[in-house]
Amino acid sequence: MKIWTDKNFPIIISCAKQLSQWTEREVVAMGYEPIEVTENTVVVRGDMRDVMRLNLFLRTAHRVLVPLLRTTCRNIRDLYEAVRSIDWENQLEPDGYFSVSSVVHNFTIRDTRIPSLYTKDAIVDRMREKCQRRPDSGGENIGAAVFVYWEKDEAIIYLDTSGEPLSKRGYRKIPGSAPMQETLAAACIMAMGWNKRSPFLSPMCGSGTPAIEAAMMAMNRAPGALKGHFAFQSIKDYSRIIPGESAPTVAPRQHAGASPEQIWKELVLEAKAQETMTDLPKIIATDISPEAVENAHSNAIAAGVAPYIDFKACDFADTPIPPTSRGVVFFNPEYGIRLGDPKELAPVYERIGTFMNECCRGWTGALITGNPDLARLVNLYYKTRIPFFNGPIDCRLFLYEGCELKGQNIDGHE
Repeated sequence: MKIWTDKNFPIIISCAKQLSQWTEREVVAMGYEPIEVTENTVVVRGDMRDVMRLNLFLRTAHRVLVPLLRTTCRNIRDLYEAVRSIDWENQLEPDGYFSVSSVVHNFTIRDTRIPSLYTKDAIVDRMREKCQRRPDSGGENIGAAVFVYWEKDEAIIYLDTSGEPLSKRGYRKIPGSAPMQETLAAACIMAMGWNKRSPFLSPMCGSGTPAIEAAMMAMNRAPGALKGHFAFQSIKDYSRIIPGESAPTVAPRQHAGASPEQIWKELVLEAKAQETMTDLPKIIATDISPEAVENAHSNAIAAGVAPYIDFKACDFADTPIPPTSRGVVFFNPEYGIRLGDPKELAPVYERIGTFMNECCRGWTGALITGNPDLARLVNLYYKTRIPFFNGPIDCRLFLYEGCELKGQNIDGHE
């Protein structure tokens, strides 16, 4: 396979558990028709331009993968032979660099590092045989990337066109303690149904991720535009002119040609041209820790959205409420699992409910937590609860339409 010239090949978009429905929505909004959706993947068909677009614009995905081989694989020797059979001389630069990551569920494998090591060896041996040279390899996300998925007796070897996961936008320079992943924050905001024009409040903002993601959405900023490197930029012939190809903003001419590198630069420029800096909503992020607020502000500067977020160090109950329009308020408190003591957190959750009811009536309230017992203490009527995973923690996003106390709403729900 030659990724730069082949057309209509399958593209597998991976995401965290429970995020695929939101990734699917993004993909459909971009004009693609999913051909398969699983718990953590969305599959479309396309070409190298689509690979670039998906890496650039997707907010809830982790990786954009192109399958090279699907095969029966019973043991580590089978894996080595399968990997070595792939035409790596057409995928990788002989003097370049690549990394390998893998997910393996096979009873013959006790050390999960072994499949990646054997994959590296097979690639190097093939390249040395075909090119008399071999690329360097290691664990850094600075070159091309290969991903191996091995489930029981079946293995799929992919070109990982993302490299470093798309969740790592590049702006979170100071993560703080137990930060919310960018892709999860984006999915939660989508689930809230925020219109990107009404106010967005993020009390207990921590490292600032929800507020920053909200600002990027309001500005229509492509999340991939912040990243310094994608693995597809290290695939063989990335800088080579492809006859007949033209960059998106260049009219085709006789004998015209463009390199993948030129096409990528044009896509990024187009994305930047679609950004808006006017009529942005009020976005407010607060935290009781001045250090957290300072770190969140630094992260917002790195994301280029600091001028569009109001930061304040204060108790969440003192978060300023814009007086003129209804909006959304999003809480991501400690769950009492990785951080915090459930007994100490109980009055905090009670106060969250009181704050939303007294200060945000008529708004859409949202709270994500992995502790259902604490969630009950919020004591608001929730319209729905949506399953998410925050890392390994099974969570629910509660949506409180109108932020009404139980028993207050006219529908009589409890």
